[in-house]
Amino acid sequence: MQTKKIYATYIKRPSDIILSGLALIILSPVFLVVAILVRFKLGSPVIFVQKRPGLNEKIFSMYKFRTMTSEIDKNGELLPDEIRLTKFGKILRSTSLDELPELWNILKGDMSIVGPRPLLVEYLSLYNEEQKKRHTVRPGLTGLAQVSGRNAISWEEKFRLDCGYINEITLRCDLNILLLTIKKVFLKEGISSATNITNEKFEGNE
Repeated sequence: MQTKKIYATYIKRPSDIILSGLALIILSPVFLVVAILVRFKLGSPVIFVQKRPGLNEKIFSMYKFRTMTSEIDKNGELLPDEIRLTKFGKILRSTSLDELPELWNILKGDMSIVGPRPLLVEYLSLYNEEQKKRHTVRPGLTGLAQVSGRNAISWEEKFRLDCGYINEITLRCDLNILLLTIKKVFLKEGISSATNITNEKFEGNE
């Protein structure tokens, strides 16, 4: 138990800073290429910014490469996701290249490399007491729910896995999740839910 506490309290955050900083430097050519491709294929802005709740439900701006166009209908409303998500956008999502700008969120301290994925702000009022525990740690670039099915599993299962991770924050657990993440990216598993091009909306608990 003491070892778990030491890692979560004193080692995890410095490791996030070092690894995200190195990744930003090493992957800078990839950032540049993806940014140029996004600009020419999807338009600007290249970076998609969205408010998400983080540690202790503090709201932060999460950065991603955009994967959708800005097409609108005759009433000025955005077209459905399945129409705006282009073939190029699907490639970015399936390879997780759209997530690369989140490394900056990790360096800043908004996020961690491993932790529960940051969800939408509108979901905050829908959580029960157990589900709220996911905000007692920094949200992650990847997490236990992502390597256990990602968008292909139910919300109930995602929350169960998120809360389970909070009780098992160890170096071994984080390394296992990172290795499984690499495997999932190559296999391109769990990108979409059974009924949605991305993920079904969380509408609360029964």
